Amino acid sequence: MKKSKMLCITALTLFFSFSCDQAESQTIINPLQEQNTMSVLWFQKAGEARALFYQGYNIGRMRLDDILSKKQWKQGLKPAIVLDLDETVIDNSPLFAKKIMSPPTAYLNWGTWVERSAAEALPGAIDFLKYADSKGVAIYYISNRKEALKAATIRNLQNIGAPQADAAHVLLKQKGERGKEARRMQVAKTHDIVLLFGDNLGDFSGFEGLSVTQRAQMADKQRYEFGRKLIVFPNPMYGDWEGAIYQYDSRRSDLEKAKLRKDNLEPFQP
Repeated sequence: MKKSKMLCITALTLFFSFSCDQAESQTIINPLQEQNTMSVLWFQKAGEARALFYQGYNIGRMRLDDILSKKQWKQGLKPAIVLDLDETVIDNSPLFAKKIMSPPTAYLNWGTWVERSAAEALPGAIDFLKYADSKGVAIYYISNRKEALKAATIRNLQNIGAPQADAAHVLLKQKGERGKEARRMQVAKTHDIVLLFGDNLGDFSGFEGLSVTQRAQMADKQRYEFGRKLIVFPNPMYGDWEGAIYQYDSRRSDLEKAKLRKDNLEPFQP
């Protein structure tokens, strides 16, 4: 009897312990973050994602060769290429994967991740950058990371072997600055920007602050520039495409954001 009673108590203890752990795991994970499971999984595991990065940088190399062979840049200026950093040159998907699988903690904030300087290079990025550098082309990394993260950002780029990764070529967001146009114009004073690379349409001129509809219309308007001067990479995890859905109001609650996500879907109408 004593042994049987002890087994029953043990079984009940394990049951309630499992139930509590299961309930806790269901409540501590942000359901809005949980929705990103497929996008982060695709970014990390899909061969198609790798292929698209290789494709983008291969196109960039072919275009650069053509531009340099024909000397297609403005007289009196030096040729330059401009690249975004996050999800263009370096991969931050481990942070987003961690957010999906873990409860919110101070460790998971963006600044802490960047300070680690641990992001790896995306497929094709370093080979292309080294090739551009070998051709004497100036490389500028224009990111909306805050200026306070500049040292960590440069360290990360140097860790992955990115050329020209120094204070003069890494241009981060200044206080009060909205987009990247001012920094692009700064580069354009001394260089002809012959190619731009990014995962966000905001990495190119003319897309800043546009609505969902306006972004699509501007993409249509500039359709002949994609693959010629503008190289776009895939990022289903985050970006201005999502911000536009929220009318660029990050203060909206998770419930509001979830509703807007569904409201913007276009389902089949039987």
